[in-house]
Amino acid sequence: MSQLSSETFFAALPVFVEFEGVANSDNYRALPADWALATADIVDSTGAIEAGRYKAVNMAGASVISAILNALGNNDLPFVFGGDGAMVAVPPSGVDKARDALSSVQAWVGEELQLTLRAALVPVADVIAAGLEVRVARFQVNADVSYAMFAGGGSSWAEARMKEGLFAVPAAPPGAQPDLAGLSCRWNPIQSRHGDIVSIIAVPTGTGNADAFQTLISDIVTLAASEEREGHPVAAEGPQIGLSAAGLSAETKTAPKGKRFTHRLFILAQYLLTVGLFRFGLTLGRFDPKAYRQDVARNTDFRKFDDGLKMTIDVDPDRFRQIEARLEAAARAGICRFGLHRQDSALMTCIVPTPLSRDHMHFIDGASGGYAMAASRMKKHMSGTAAIAAAP
Repeated sequence: MSQLSSETFFAALPVFVEFEGVANSDNYRALPADWALATADIVDSTGAIEAGRYKAVNMAGASVISAILNALGNNDLPFVFGGDGAMVAVPPSGVDKARDALSSVQAWVGEELQLTLRAALVPVADVIAAGLEVRVARFQVNADVSYAMFAGGGSSWAEARMKEGLFAVPAAPPGAQPDLAGLSCRWNPIQSRHGDIVSIIAVPTGTGNADAFQTLISDIVTLAASEEREGHPVAAEGPQIGLSAAGLSAETKTAPKGKRFTHRLFILAQYLLTVGLFRFGLTLGRFDPKAYRQDVARNTDFRKFDDGLKMTIDVDPDRFRQIEARLEAAARAGICRFGLHRQDSALMTCIVPTPLSRDHMHFIDGASGGYAMAASRMKKHMSGTAAIAAAP
């Protein structure tokens, strides 16, 4: 593959627009060997969540994506938000910048959020040498935003090696400041409208049951699709605007220390202006707060595939029981391992390059542990065995 085609790999990927397409292997292409996976997660995220620090954990995970996209000056890269961490695939020209961003964001998370972020930069060539692939698909949620889906087992392998301390990227010295422009959290918790916000993780148990696992994915997606907006936690009109003290503090810290007071004032002014415009049904130039909220509802990543199915959905009790029963049957048949976590609301963390563009991205997780708690429960079910996914 030429250098040019390698650099433009993700932009050139064909898109699919129905989420069921995550189960179709024809939608995936192998990531070039000269790319790398920048991966990071919070150490003992379960403990932090049990201490009530859900928002800080999500902010830390999203900061990894924000720092790398800003460092590379490119919002159109394959990435996945995992709640307590994230992974970004970077082209060869961006490896050094991604390494620096990982170093600085580790220092920032430690100093400002009082959490420990570990990080690694794993060459895709090493994934391939281990007998796996990083296969990427491009799910287009609307004309302005698409999200990457990952399969092939490579991203799970990279995460496992990171947790072993391999390919580690050390933290920068204290005081390092990543570029976190656009990272924000100005929405109230999103309350369930139907019963429960359920975070789901399901991964295959091996490589010999790909067809059965693809059928399972289709079944779970179909069950969720029976709910309003396919289980989307955010109503079509968008979430309720809200700025908590914790959210304001976290977003203020994204600015360099010498500029935080003015940044805090800017956040407050922008928030109050948006609330006023929305309340009185006004617009300001090209900014329409009603349309912006609707775009937020369209642009969220409430479902994804990252070597396994991950969803945070709003479902009624009957639908939840059907989903749980289908997953339990698949687990008994040796098709999957899974974890579920129920809560009454969801949280949203955002990357908004500018409110005037429509390509802002919004990451959904459960408000009381979400994916991290679902993963913890899945690990308990796995009795300490590792599951590396290789489907679809």
